[in-house]
Amino acid sequence: MSTGNKLARTPPMGWNSYDCFGGEVTESEVRANAEYMARHLLKYGWEYVVIDIAWNTNAHMNDYHPNTTLDTWGRLLPSVARFPSAAGGKGFKPLADFIHGLGLKFGIHVMPGIPKWAVEQNTPILGSTAHARDIAHPSRVNQLWPDGLPFVDTTRPGGQEYYDSLFTLYAGWDVDFVKADGIGGYDPDQVEAFDLARQRCGRNMVLSLSASCTDHSTYRLHRQKHCELWRITEDFWDRWPQLETMFYNFLAWQDFIGPGHWADGDMLPLGRIGVRQHPDNAPDRMTRFTRYEQTTLMTLWCIAQSPLMFGGDLPANDPWTLALITNPEVLAVNQTGRKPRELFRDCSCRSLAWISELPDNAQAIGVFNFDPKQPHTIQVPLAEAGLPDTCQVRDLWERRELGPVSGILSAVIPPHGARLFRVTGITAGQ
Repeated sequence: MSTGNKLARTPPMGWNSYDCFGGEVTESEVRANAEYMARHLLKYGWEYVVIDIAWNTNAHMNDYHPNTTLDTWGRLLPSVARFPSAAGGKGFKPLADFIHGLGLKFGIHVMPGIPKWAVEQNTPILGSTAHARDIAHPSRVNQLWPDGLPFVDTTRPGGQEYYDSLFTLYAGWDVDFVKADGIGGYDPDQVEAFDLARQRCGRNMVLSLSASCTDHSTYRLHRQKHCELWRITEDFWDRWPQLETMFYNFLAWQDFIGPGHWADGDMLPLGRIGVRQHPDNAPDRMTRFTRYEQTTLMTLWCIAQSPLMFGGDLPANDPWTLALITNPEVLAVNQTGRKPRELFRDCSCRSLAWISELPDNAQAIGVFNFDPKQPHTIQVPLAEAGLPDTCQVRDLWERRELGPVSGILSAVIPPHGARLFRVTGITAGQ
């Protein structure tokens, strides 16, 4: 059973806590980011507020035993020390109510598996006569916590019921978005069990898969069927080599996206990030990407129609960053585009172009310069893009008309930079 891709008809847009706060975000920080989103971003389509990893512990994010919080049925609960409104068994419901009251949607990070602490206690499984030891897989584990989170054997009695009980709990909290992490390269049985559990819970929830992979393009049709978005990269950070690699990753998935199923380039490491992070991703900083590189990042994510999940601490945004993520004409390419694809790649000149169909018979064309030092003049033959010989061109980042262009669209692109155009054919008599 699946949603039939009724959810996420356009790429989801929101905020995720991981890039800035790692596994240690607090309720007050979540509320502050939600309030900023409601004030400054909601009208542009940004709506999801997602709490990432380790919300169940008040210790280290890798500690699932014994400093984790479980209920009677072996299900993780929010740490009251970090999320005070969860006290008294309320879970995330009060925080979700606050976020919904702002007109936003609420999401959480989860991981397939059953906590080792629950297995040691042999907690009962809600809706079943089985217990935790009966369903913990003897050899398969969640790759993020191989010592603390064995996978659930869904072929055993009580296995599917455990996952059903998780999503019943999340439905009671009014969760709208579930990010499922640590699925390995891809574990179809765990994905199917999650999908079935969310169908049974009685609440619509977008399912996002965050497999710990680099550029896997396996199980394409399976992902389309059982979730709305899936990661196509390892954790993405503010490093140019990773950004350049993402052009290949999006290319691998360009024929498998559309309403209800999106290839996810991971969070946008923009603004202030690394506030509380693993040493490999520290220190607390404004993004290392130059402004040109930030424009390249947003241009690629938008024209490739990746979900847009801002990773920085929103209240710390400067005016330039806020303007970067609130350009309505650029965001419209992400939300209304169709059939995005690579148009050409010129390795000798280190240049590349993408194209996407827009409403009203227009095309979005993104042009990119990989040279780290020199600007390049990049030429796009209109005929190669399937366009008439003469077209009207608008620069979407600058939000200004460039006038009619005949034969070739020529653009000067700064080092590691990008430009994004809306191109509309002009017929005779216009």
